[in-house]
Amino acid sequence: RRVLLLGEGNFSFAAALCGAQGTHVVATCYESEEEAAGRGGAARSIRRLRDSGAEVVFSVDCTKLKEHFLPGKREFDCIYFNFPHCGRKAGVVKNRQLLAGFFHSCAEVLAQEGEVHVALCNGQGGTPADQPRREWHNSWQVVAVAAGAGFILSDVHPFKAETIDGYKCTGYRSQDKSFCVEGALNHIFTQSTAPLCFTPVSCKTQLGSQNVSFQVPQVLVDKINRGFLEGNSSHPVRTVKEKLSAGLSQAFALQNISSCLPLLHQGHPDGVCHSNLFWITLSPGEAPSTEKMSQGLANAVVFSHFGQDTDKSVQEGRPIPQQFYLRPSLLPHAQAIIKKRAFSPGTLQVLSGPVFRKCRIAPHSMPVFHEMLIVLAVSRGTENSCIQMLVDNIKTTLNSLHQGISGIKASISLQEATSFGTELNDFAAFEWQLGEILHFLCVGTDPDHSGSCVGVIRTAPDGLKSRELVVVSASLNLDLLAMLLCGISDWRMLWTSDRRFLRQFPEGELRLFKSFSLYPPSYVHDVSFWVPDGEELDEVAFHTLARKVSGEMVVSIQLRDNFQQPGTGRRSLCYRVTFQSCDRALGCREAAEMQLHFREEIQQHLGVTLR
Repeated sequence: RRVLLLGEGNFSFAAALCGAQGTHVVATCYESEEEAAGRGGAARSIRRLRDSGAEVVFSVDCTKLKEHFLPGKREFDCIYFNFPHCGRKAGVVKNRQLLAGFFHSCAEVLAQEGEVHVALCNGQGGTPADQPRREWHNSWQVVAVAAGAGFILSDVHPFKAETIDGYKCTGYRSQDKSFCVEGALNHIFTQSTAPLCFTPVSCKTQLGSQNVSFQVPQVLVDKINRGFLEGNSSHPVRTVKEKLSAGLSQAFALQNISSCLPLLHQGHPDGVCHSNLFWITLSPGEAPSTEKMSQGLANAVVFSHFGQDTDKSVQEGRPIPQQFYLRPSLLPHAQAIIKKRAFSPGTLQVLSGPVFRKCRIAPHSMPVFHEMLIVLAVSRGTENSCIQMLVDNIKTTLNSLHQGISGIKASISLQEATSFGTELNDFAAFEWQLGEILHFLCVGTDPDHSGSCVGVIRTAPDGLKSRELVVVSASLNLDLLAMLLCGISDWRMLWTSDRRFLRQFPEGELRLFKSFSLYPPSYVHDVSFWVPDGEELDEVAFHTLARKVSGEMVVSIQLRDNFQQPGTGRRSLCYRVTFQSCDRALGCREAAEMQLHFREEIQQHLGVTLR
């Protein structure tokens, strides 16, 4: 390990590290050798360093590290900068500038998985770890400054000077005087994954009897075909699915539907708000012919509720509407199986895969998630007992998983749809659009709270029922379940490309998640505009544009003001947009650029007049 130490005062910290096994120390200071050696104890520490084989370099500017080391010696595994300061009575602004130059310089000499350790006096960092915490404007804003250079705060712990043999802090106001380090913190930064590159992505899928391709909506570019549920995946979403399947198989015969389910649906879905769908245009020259599509749909897939318009067109021989959208649910595929009677009574049919829904921005609102759909045909009159048996099995499995992970029993409840008292989350609200619901399945970690809706129980529509059998289905949001079980507070973390996420989940294991990006900075911007006369703002489209321009880095959108101009009746809206990333560095300049792009997009696509 190559370790670089910057800003050493009397070199006592470097001398304490130089004997570590397998560590090559490069100790530096800003002053010349003559100036540095004049500090108390410095000459002795320098001799000790050189005797142990360490390098000692003088007159090193921490903002220009690349200039001080030859190309073959620039890659350091760890960089330490203890109590950086511009000197004398420099204020917070100058010290932020110093840190900004330092972090940008570190990015040029740090190994790929290296660490940057910055020790700061109590309160300087400006994070919640500081006790007491300074006001943000009066701190060094170390996390935001580091983010501007591509670093995230991955750990923070007390700087215990008394445990470092021979260490003596020095340099108070650029003098050979010590200063108070009680309550000081060591901030450990790591390099963030690179910013997402939203190049257009084309996806192939089957539609009827034909293979077609389409351009993926930009907001889904990094989420399409990720393979979370594939056999070689160790993603917690797949582990939750496998654990649930194993639990269900102990009480029921179980059959996984292994055929590839089409990503696209066609036509105009009844009952579903069109603004919640990702509408798709097929690649030029790839739209399936009416004749082939009619034959494919008539012979294979006729969606009750979702495909009634298309089904009717097929039956009456009329042209099929050439409108396509990404599947928002697996329910139509289950209904196709039911209609063809392609199931065995008493056997669970399990379908799973990603589904896509436009929605507002919120911590548990996901434009894409993995649905597990369980379908069971039972004898008429036994449906209530079978539903209870199915739910009890799911409850037992989830309780066992939650207790094994956190040692606490989860709060799992089945609530009737007619008496559901908790405000619907986006998952539950959309499920209402798909058809009548009997029960909501809610999971929470607080016994005094009913928890979040993670599943719904329903019976098949009347048109699919028979005299002898009733078909029961349970739709589960696997992503929400993984979040609740593993303590993941932000759904976006499930889709991170940072390898540190999956490293915490060895294959087949669920564990409490420990974030590798602590106290991520947030940036607040307001946008106000006039709404076109006589029109209502499509809030889902508004939020979707925010997702698109920011790469899912908008964490909150709140309406701040709704103003109607006297006399003209014109209406103005003001929204507060908060930018924050959960897994990678986001600097203030990047957030400001996103805000400007957002303003341009809403003006172009929503027809509003910016103020």
